Amino acid sequence: MRKSLRWALSLSVLIGTVGSTGVATAADTETDSTAVVDSQSTSTDIKDRLLAIPGMTLIEEKPYAGYRYFVLNYEQPIDHHRPWAGTFQQRISILHKDTSRPTVFRTSGYGLSTTPSRTEPTRIVDGNQVSMEYRFFTPSRPAPADWSKLDIWQAASDQHRIYTALKSVYGKNWLATGGSKGGMTATYYERFYPRDMDGVVAYVAPNDVVNKEDSAYDRFFETVGTKDCRDRLNDMQREALVRREPLEKKYKAWAESEGATFNTVGSLDKAYEAVVLDFVWGFWQYYGQDVCDQIPDAATASDDVVYDTIDAYSGWSAYTDQGLEYYTPYYYQAATELGSPTIKQPHLDGLTRYGYQPASSFVPSSIPMKFKPWVMRDVDDWVRKNANHMLFVYGGNDPWGSEQFHVDKGARDSYVYVAPGMNHGANVAGLVPAERDNATARILDWAGLSTPSLQAARPLARFDARIDAASDEDTTREHGLRP
Repeated sequence: MRKSLRWALSLSVLIGTVGSTGVATAADTETDSTAVVDSQSTSTDIKDRLLAIPGMTLIEEKPYAGYRYFVLNYEQPIDHHRPWAGTFQQRISILHKDTSRPTVFRTSGYGLSTTPSRTEPTRIVDGNQVSMEYRFFTPSRPAPADWSKLDIWQAASDQHRIYTALKSVYGKNWLATGGSKGGMTATYYERFYPRDMDGVVAYVAPNDVVNKEDSAYDRFFETVGTKDCRDRLNDMQREALVRREPLEKKYKAWAESEGATFNTVGSLDKAYEAVVLDFVWGFWQYYGQDVCDQIPDAATASDDVVYDTIDAYSGWSAYTDQGLEYYTPYYYQAATELGSPTIKQPHLDGLTRYGYQPASSFVPSSIPMKFKPWVMRDVDDWVRKNANHMLFVYGGNDPWGSEQFHVDKGARDSYVYVAPGMNHGANVAGLVPAERDNATARILDWAGLSTPSLQAARPLARFDARIDAASDEDTTREHGLRP
């Protein structure tokens, strides 16, 4: 059963920390005066308290106005089933505000940016933020790498150990959040450790329950946007395959000039087609109807224009060995547990040679892989029946939202909202007003910062473009078909 929300205490915390401007005050001094002295250290300085945690070491500190920002290593078991059988160093970052504030545990499902940034829930609750680099993304990779130890349970257990270690320092309510694969990660963490967090805010999190059934994606591409926009995109994509021979010559010349190779995917021809097939998906994932008129007319476009247009929305580097290397852990997980989409694209009939290639095509053949179809079914079933204090936010024009998480009658205080017209960057602020206000109120409530009325549910910290800009950890615009 989830921890008590402590209503009276929560309200007193809110009243006591919000000034006349309506914004909670920042603890930007060197010493956190509210900190309780850690049993292993007599210092109240937050850095000393963090470094007193066994297995925690400092990489660097980057002060930021209103915060202190730490990049750290935390020692983790390679295998949480056998914690004695070796460890590795996992990077985390902490955006520290004050130990009297709630804490948001942010995951990207990928690597860790070392530039301070703040998620939407962190701004809403005006709290601390802990971010975790996903295991096997370098440098948080065991050596040698036993890829069988990369699965969603092991990663959730990484997160559980970090939370357990930091809870003695950050004792107020915790929320888990993440966008895209980070939203998936936050959901899996809740599935395996449902007593850790007081709430979960998962953004644009795909839910591929049955890997071989992807008709929802086909329906999405048949109806998204206007017919004129769909036709314009499809025509450009088709033209890139019609002109395959001259455009592949350009691609080959580019690859040779860049030293790009294609050993993992198998050939330049396979990489070329994979990039072209991603074009329409990439457009809707990161752009939208409002820029559709910027897509050139395929019938009159020169070879250079077609080549450059595909590059702008798909990226010719995506399926080179160099472009794939960083994302090997993602493609491995997609090939073993997460699943990956396949779409039909009938407007390309007779022009494709390989179709949508499976995720395993983008992992070096030296790494063993076997798909486990029961893993996503288990998570989906658990969320439907057991979700408690969970919020899922999707974009109405985001292809990844075609297969969503759902909450059924067994769920409690949990919601699935869709932001109309938004893409893979959908957020609470983009919801229709009633849903936006309810979502904000629930986030504040789960954080122990209850508001007296729904109308008062507003973010506690003002927007700051320097730290609230979209982070490359979440809905990154790196090219390639990845959530």
